Amino acid sequence: MALANTTQSVQQTVTGGRLPALEEPLRFIKPTLPPIENTLDLYRGAYEGGVITNANLVARFEEKVRELCHVEHCVAVSSCTSGLALVLRAFDLKESPEIIVPSFTFFATGHAVLWNGLTPVFADCDPLTWTLDPESVEASITERTGAIMAVHLYGNPCNVPALERIAARYGLKLIFDSAHAFGSYRRGVPVGGFGDAEVFSLSPTKLLVAGEGGLVTTSDPELAHKLRAARNYGDLGAYNPEILGLNARMSEFNAALALAGMQLVKAKVQRHNEIARLYDSLLADVPGLSFQLVDPADVSTFKDYSVSVDPVAFGMNRDELADALLIENITTKKYFSPPLHRQDLYTTYFRNCRSDLHNTNYFTDTILSLPIYESLSDETVHVITATIKRLAKS
Repeated sequence: MALANTTQSVQQTVTGGRLPALEEPLRFIKPTLPPIENTLDLYRGAYEGGVITNANLVARFEEKVRELCHVEHCVAVSSCTSGLALVLRAFDLKESPEIIVPSFTFFATGHAVLWNGLTPVFADCDPLTWTLDPESVEASITERTGAIMAVHLYGNPCNVPALERIAARYGLKLIFDSAHAFGSYRRGVPVGGFGDAEVFSLSPTKLLVAGEGGLVTTSDPELAHKLRAARNYGDLGAYNPEILGLNARMSEFNAALALAGMQLVKAKVQRHNEIARLYDSLLADVPGLSFQLVDPADVSTFKDYSVSVDPVAFGMNRDELADALLIENITTKKYFSPPLHRQDLYTTYFRNCRSDLHNTNYFTDTILSLPIYESLSDETVHVITATIKRLAKS
């Protein structure tokens, strides 16, 4: 009790003698899961039959995804990271080892490149959409370039046509890290069928949750064949590996959880968009805040909702705002800061960069992600935005 009183005293001191905006700390993310009975009903047959990994439920899940994403092939894997790594492995890019990636992304995008012994080449982000800038991509291409790996950042679809034109012009593979984008649409077309392959994440921060897991979607039958082998050590059953693979199989329980959750995705995307629009409207008049541009013809999942904070116009920088909101019991994240090229593991690769990454440096130093999830109430969004407005005025 003494500790609680002390903590409250500190908070009151920082907030000028009043209580924080929220009585209890607000979770940054809270996944909505299907009823446990639905998952167990699906899983029971696998459990009782003793076939509990990469079997019938995984195949059923892959079929559902093919239908939803309008693609010919879907290969379920253990994670988005393993999916990205195996796609690069299947393309065998040793003769063209440079892979163009955004520096403004989660480090798993870069890890997939390094795990294959390939070289990441960082390109800048677009100043409005924050996704990979096609002009920066084209300026980064050399005779050693083998592929472009773009990211639908926060679920906002990339400029797919421009990237596809560049990939075709230079004979490059085009891979989309679609970790955030299951449920996104580009001009009415579901994300999943673009480029040579798209790779989704099903971890608990995403809108479709399998606990852990990933999906690779593609229209390339040869790639799908290689991936089915690669996720099983490279072996398709002959005990004679066709490709250097991993144990990247999806379990039947993970597939059951994802199958049960698929019926929730449409409503989740709708609710995330409602919350995003509410944030937009309530924060539109706050000096120093800018927002990710989503084309009105597209649908973002808004896996994350982020704002960019101009410290001069707003009155405090991004980090100061994050600290101030935490005192008010509002948890935020700095997705994704620092960018790859400023992380210890990747700094040596910055020398390969043909861009100064001006936009990436600016936005990764100013972007703050606010809470967004299906059960977040409009009332709480009003409290969050009112607190931001009050902090701006102070």
